[in-house]
Amino acid sequence: MYEETDRHRMFTRRALILGAGQLGLFGVLLGRLWQLQVSDSEKYASLAEDNRVNTKLIVPARGRILDRLGRPLARNVPAYRVRVVRERTPDLRATLEALAELVPVSPRRLEEVEKQARELRAFVPVPIRDDLSWEEVARIAVRAPELPGILLDQALLRDYPHGPILAHVLGYVGPVNERELEAERDPLLALPEFRIGKKGIEKRYDKRLRGRAGLSKVEVNALGREIRELDRDEGDPGEDLRISLDLDLQRFCFDRLAREKAAAATVIDVHTGAVLASVSIPSFDPRPFTNGLTAAAWRKLSHDPLFPLVDKSIRGQYPPGSTFKMMTALAALEKGVIDPSHEVFCSGVFTLGDARFHCWKTGGHGRLALVQAIAQSCDIYFYDVALRVGVDAIAAMARRFGLGDRLGIDLPGERPGLIPTRAWKRERLGQPWQKGETVVTGIGQGFVLTTPLQLAVMTARLCNGLRMIRPWYVRPADAEPAEWPRIELPEDGLRAVLRGMYEVVNGARGTARRAKLPIPGITLAGKTGTSQVKRITRAERARGDHKRKDKPWRERDHALFVCYAPFEAPRYAVAVVVEHGGSGSKAAAPPARDIMTRTLEINPAGADLLAARDLPRKG
Repeated sequence: MYEETDRHRMFTRRALILGAGQLGLFGVLLGRLWQLQVSDSEKYASLAEDNRVNTKLIVPARGRILDRLGRPLARNVPAYRVRVVRERTPDLRATLEALAELVPVSPRRLEEVEKQARELRAFVPVPIRDDLSWEEVARIAVRAPELPGILLDQALLRDYPHGPILAHVLGYVGPVNERELEAERDPLLALPEFRIGKKGIEKRYDKRLRGRAGLSKVEVNALGREIRELDRDEGDPGEDLRISLDLDLQRFCFDRLAREKAAAATVIDVHTGAVLASVSIPSFDPRPFTNGLTAAAWRKLSHDPLFPLVDKSIRGQYPPGSTFKMMTALAALEKGVIDPSHEVFCSGVFTLGDARFHCWKTGGHGRLALVQAIAQSCDIYFYDVALRVGVDAIAAMARRFGLGDRLGIDLPGERPGLIPTRAWKRERLGQPWQKGETVVTGIGQGFVLTTPLQLAVMTARLCNGLRMIRPWYVRPADAEPAEWPRIELPEDGLRAVLRGMYEVVNGARGTARRAKLPIPGITLAGKTGTSQVKRITRAERARGDHKRKDKPWRERDHALFVCYAPFEAPRYAVAVVVEHGGSGSKAAAPPARDIMTRTLEINPAGADLLAARDLPRKG
């Protein structure tokens, strides 16, 4: 009896415990269900939606680059591309090899495509080439049944319609590399078809040219396969960028210098600093860079001894030779060690201790003052003046005119040149400065290095009322003439220097008399320069080797010419450097004259140049 009662009580307790456990479990399930269905419903609905909907970035159309008149220099053109889908071909490698028999695809590219296709999901299209011609598209379309998995579609490709003529200024775009991707961490850069600015204007203004990426919402199944597009935002195209270059003038400059092995020219507006033309010879075609240059093509360009990839107008550093003499003269005039009437007798040789320094004219120029020293480019005169004023004063003057430091042009890669001082040599070489080095610095030799752009800016600052203009391609906010700082110099000294530049071209003994403009009533002022690239020994000078015309090309002097016009009312400055061209008067002055003539004909500044004929002449 008692045993039966104990069993009943034990059963009742167990039943109660079991029931309570079941009730608690049910409560937990009910609470969790409430949380899923009510409390967190929006969260899980969003997760479910994310599983069902994929969001993809849409590459925006890149902004165009236009010249000063709105003519396209860089644009986007429709291009055909070919892609492969791995799941649609039974033999990926065989399909790719069959495609390569129809259109050029390098073995290296085939390997890259095959690797990428196996890393991605089988239904994801992998790009093979983005620049098919219509003939190549037709060949693929005809053989389509034999190319399972191959897709043809259309995309936008960056195009440079003027090719090498503008390559150094515009630069180019190319595929994003790992370093660039890590630096920006922008998901847009991870898209295979996205291109980023690599050089020139394309690189400097890349963010403005990119635009805003679009978004596409696509419904996908459990495997991630696209079913249909639910929504689409096209984004915003990149900003069109108008730059200062004049396409016609740029083409003329390029064609005029193309006959040289290596040369550079720059044309600027002397009042605003706008770069109207900038040419570097030899050049290259920027279009192949868009989809990545082949290794062989890159080796050919990068190992070319004439450096076609280097923009010589901002990266070429050359001894300025006699184009530097105005800086020596102005330094001496400002310090008061000479005045415009200061005379020096040139016998053809200048002696300093045991050293002998020669004038370019073997018999010498006789006695002359500043204006004729510039006009006839007498070396002896400027040896004397340089010793009187000293190298540090010359360097300080040169820097005020834009030499020896970067000018801040809105292109990447500008080099600073070099204007030496006593302190520079002591710090860099650990040696004291020598008087003989001051002598050669006075005529733009020795350590002195400048770029063609710097020489153009120097010339502009000389003739524009001593305004310290800065060069630009995309107009800055402070490009108005009244806002440029002014260089303070004695007026009589400046007039003498400018008059000397006038006499270089228009005087009876000027070194560039053949550079006169063919435009009636408008005159050109300028300065020739011939800079040695190899020291001439006494024995070589005695034999006359330095004047041989059959010297190896790389041993010939660089030829330079700087000029401005109209002399009566300056508007444009031109600097030309012909590498190993020999004499500045023969190799650099004629193309500079032709470039200035064309500039005045086009007249991009829009000034009333004809009215300049009635103005009083400077100097």
